[in-house]
Amino acid sequence: MGLIDSLLGHAGETSIEKLQPELQPMLAEGERIEAGFTFIRDMVVFTDRRLILINKQGVTAKKVEYRSVPYRSIIMHSLETAGHFDLEADFNLWLSGQPAP
Repeated sequence: MGLIDSLLGHAGETSIEKLQPELQPMLAEGERIEAGFTFIRDMVVFTDRRLILINKQGVTAKKVEYRSVPYRSIIMHSLETAGHFDLEADFNLWLSGQPAP
């Protein structure tokens, strides 16, 4: 993933080895990281049990929000791929207990 891709908001895959030290304390026993993607400082991590959304806030990114979404809570998803003129792709999740948009 290049710097320009990050600045444009494109996600780049992050190696599991880079994610392991930060996420190890919050992983359940036997839980494995399957894949991770970075958007400048924020990350989306897929484990074999859940989705972890990481939002690093502030200039120094010392304040970090970790949001855990068990796969069983996802009731619907949509994916809109990028086109020739619209280079932006959208991925949406609907979770149980949340009002529909």
